[in-house]
Amino acid sequence: MAGEGADLSFPNVAELLQTAKNAFHKRFQCQPTHAACAPGRVNLIGEHTDYNDGFVLPMALPLMTLVVGNKTDTGICRVFTTSPVDGPSYVEFAINSSQEPLAPSKPAWANYVKGVVACYQGPQVSFDVVIVSSVPIGGGLSSSAALEVSTYTFLEAISPTTTPITDRQKALDCQKAEHTFAGMPCGIMDQFISVMAKREHALLIDCRSMEGQLVPLQDNKVAVLITNSNVKHELSSSEYPVRREQCEKAALALGKKKLRDVSMDQLEAAEASLEPVIFRRARHVIGEIRRCEDASLALENGDYSKFGKLMVQSHNSLRDDFEVSCGELDSLVESALEVQGVFGSRMTGGGFGGCTVTLVKAEVVPEVITHMKVGGYWQVLN
Repeated sequence: MAGEGADLSFPNVAELLQTAKNAFHKRFQCQPTHAACAPGRVNLIGEHTDYNDGFVLPMALPLMTLVVGNKTDTGICRVFTTSPVDGPSYVEFAINSSQEPLAPSKPAWANYVKGVVACYQGPQVSFDVVIVSSVPIGGGLSSSAALEVSTYTFLEAISPTTTPITDRQKALDCQKAEHTFAGMPCGIMDQFISVMAKREHALLIDCRSMEGQLVPLQDNKVAVLITNSNVKHELSSSEYPVRREQCEKAALALGKKKLRDVSMDQLEAAEASLEPVIFRRARHVIGEIRRCEDASLALENGDYSKFGKLMVQSHNSLRDDFEVSCGELDSLVESALEVQGVFGSRMTGGGFGGCTVTLVKAEVVPEVITHMKVGGYWQVLN
């Protein structure tokens, strides 16, 4: 699919690698022996459905996190990041052991690395690493999963497991790291797509069976445009855990384990017995699961108009029923939809800031970018 040729402002893998090597040599006075990378992602549709056992439709982005480093015998892990982070950009911690197990601590960004080290199923070893990334932090493009998966891949290189780790298990280990060390009760989507992505394809993920179906995105007449609101979301301290609790409460009230098992007819029949806010949360999830399935079929059939309409319905539901949008995201969506040739647009990611995703005719991408910039909007990543 088109979308990698206009207004690019991010480095490619080779450039990231050179930056990482230079930073590593400056920090540790030697050259790294290993490198590993993992992509960020954008979710085309299917928001807040993964932890409800629903469907999601993400695709990988040419934005990625890269880890370079060496195995050491010091027993101390030394980690430096070039990304703009809260707190110090350099940390040290002892390798994980039964006598002294790793535990979360400040700075917060390092907990993603510590969590992966603690959850890794191979031999525990010490290392020196430098982390570089082109994935915007707090932009809703899964910078955390890209960090987790690239770190895990680096550990596989310097300390292989006795038996191969499946992609599914790798994603689950990274998800566990985020749950236990970052305190973020995320679903499986971000880690799954970061591990299993394929170029020029989206991935329809069944978050119950943990199975993925590749959906081709190879039409050069169509582009996916990612626009950053520059409003950072802090999910672990925001409303995200509250939304998950509300979904669980709705499923319990309806006699089901997960909202995936509830039909819209069943929900509407029970409306009088539910708190209004719980009803709205469930209505979004149940509708979004159906929209995701319909959107996948539309994409396979090249029906971009239908896909775009489903994107807009998704955004409206996230704004009104799930209440995770914000004024900046709403304005970006409205601005994109003003341009002829735009099929659809919506917020993407957990919400409360981050990015929008827009499906657009490739020939009008420059016009959309110009329109959004003129309208006072910010950074287009494409």
